[in-house]
Amino acid sequence: MVLPVLVAASLPVQAHDIITTKITFDREISRIIYARCASCHRPGGTAFSLLTYAEARPWAVAIKEEVLSRRMPPWGAVKGFGEFREDQALTPEQMELVTSWVEGGVPEGEEKDLLPAPKPETTVTKHPQIAAVASGPLTLKQPLTLAGLLPQLIPEKASIRITANLPDGSVEPLLWLETYKAQFGHAFWFRTPLNLPAGTVIKGVPSNAKVALLPKSQS
Repeated sequence: MVLPVLVAASLPVQAHDIITTKITFDREISRIIYARCASCHRPGGTAFSLLTYAEARPWAVAIKEEVLSRRMPPWGAVKGFGEFREDQALTPEQMELVTSWVEGGVPEGEEKDLLPAPKPETTVTKHPQIAAVASGPLTLKQPLTLAGLLPQLIPEKASIRITANLPDGSVEPLLWLETYKAQFGHAFWFRTPLNLPAGTVIKGVPSNAKVALLPKSQS
């Protein structure tokens, strides 16, 4: 997750803070950061590192505010509109741990509880197969098993709601992008691929945007 520069919120927590929680960085918080934040917040990453207690402590209040507002980790889609896999958002339990840690005095904990920091992953970018590209309403000429959507061109900070309007009159929610940021762009893979018959109309993509339809075979 990438935290904005929040001047007031990022002021260091004072050393004399009273510890009122058993939640520690070395035991609970580091594991959340490793799993949800380290892909960006690491040495050499796209944002400042949060992998150590010394690095994370000054940002404690900002971390709490960003995860509670669900601005971080960045996902880019409104929850509950379409079902996706690989959602990096924190669970309610993880959000509660972060809140308890910050409000309880941000204790460091014991070094023996700290796991080794994750190593950067070396991945090969694989370009998914594209079945079609929606730019304005798109009518499917043949059946499609839709596995996901890939925003290709979205106006910065735009909010668009994409649906599949089936020939029988039913409407399937696909993806709702909210205040979109291209720097966090990624494919949105459905938890379960959708079988869309010929004649289905993909609606919600404005003519100044492009969203690729990804077929099941390449998910």
